[in-house]
Amino acid sequence: MDPLLADAARRASNYLAGLPDRAVAPEPEAVLALQSLREPLPELPQPPHAVLQRLDRLGSPATTSMAGGRFFGFVIGGALPVALAANWLSTAWDQNAATYAASPGVAVLEDVALGWLLDLLDLPRGAAGAFVTGATQANLCGLAAARHAVLARAGWDVEADGLFGAPPITVVLGAEAHPTLFKALGVLGLGRNRVIRVETDGQGRMRADRLPALSGPTLVCLQAGNVNTGAFDPCTELCERAHRAGAWVHVDGAFGLWARAVPSLAHWGAGIELADSWATDAHKWLNVPYDSGLAFVRDGDALRAAMAVTAAYLPPSGAQRAPSDTTPELSRRARGVDVWAALSALGRSGVAELIERCCRHARRFARGLADAGYPVLNEVVLNQVLVSFGDATTTRRVIEALQTEGTCWAGVTEWQGRTAMRISVSSWATTDADVELSLAAMLRVAAACGAAPDSCPM
Repeated sequence: MDPLLADAARRASNYLAGLPDRAVAPEPEAVLALQSLREPLPELPQPPHAVLQRLDRLGSPATTSMAGGRFFGFVIGGALPVALAANWLSTAWDQNAATYAASPGVAVLEDVALGWLLDLLDLPRGAAGAFVTGATQANLCGLAAARHAVLARAGWDVEADGLFGAPPITVVLGAEAHPTLFKALGVLGLGRNRVIRVETDGQGRMRADRLPALSGPTLVCLQAGNVNTGAFDPCTELCERAHRAGAWVHVDGAFGLWARAVPSLAHWGAGIELADSWATDAHKWLNVPYDSGLAFVRDGDALRAAMAVTAAYLPPSGAQRAPSDTTPELSRRARGVDVWAALSALGRSGVAELIERCCRHARRFARGLADAGYPVLNEVVLNQVLVSFGDATTTRRVIEALQTEGTCWAGVTEWQGRTAMRISVSSWATTDADVELSLAAMLRVAAACGAAPDSCPM
């Protein structure tokens, strides 16, 4: 065991140490070499060291450098060293984090981490929480609790009787809501298309003046951090109007919710605490390894009613928190250990500094691109930058060439009728030097692709 784990640690360290000197996207030869993995299942056992060596030889070069400092796609943070190390240790523990009785150490660590998160994000201190895979599952947990609560008020037990014959639930959300929210609605039987979409403004914020009259069982879904612009829905006004009508308010705050941990940015998230449930990702701005979604619900009884499971072989938790009562899974890994380690190492000020640093890098990208004559399409309030290099064809050509060139990686998006490059700065590993190197590459590639700044439409 010891030599094998030492070999794995050495290979992982070598991989991370080599990221600054390699292209962010994998080389075509590395991707092509993966085809050698498509072989029949071995008939006989293979030496563990040989398996690990082959995994490293074929797998490592074929990865995208998401753990490095110049990956700016999909709002993905890197893994803090302490969170990565804690992940390795908790994986060695091999705990099933379902119950306190099965793993008291993990249960207490997760309970402590949830309390710290509620304090850090300034959410209701008595809210229940769940460690899940990502924002899709976190949205599902919040919306499942909402479904339970609004139907219970109408006299319907949805967990026992399902949705057949239940009072209809109205779902209201902004026109720029994230696709994972629709996926969660579909899984819950509320329908991806059976929603009321509210008009948004030029930054993707829901327009409060366009909120329809609300009545009956209703869910209002707000956004904290538009995935393209970083903008926030006007939470205070929308929460107050929704609650006057008896509606449940859920906030999709996959990365934007973390702004509440930063004194200079917290004003963007004003009013979020008035909502009933919240979803976010720790593998975005807390920079813990995948996977690590978080759901919070003000009414813990509603979350437990939607998610709890009982069986004769499952011991009662007594006064202790029962982790499996708040998540879709029964068996799961100890995700909360990574979160506890990151929060322990960073502290309140370290979390704030990490997030503010990413936002400062985003402002530098926006300023450098705008100064060169390329229009930035959004107000850069957090870590998201949208830039156009002309028409859709030219912009896509620049993005593809940039990804191939390898200095950095940014993705393409469609934003209110415009094709744009989206830069998402989310990693603790991104330095000022990374930003300057990446910005120079963006401008160099744009010029080589014929993106003339003066011809870019505003």
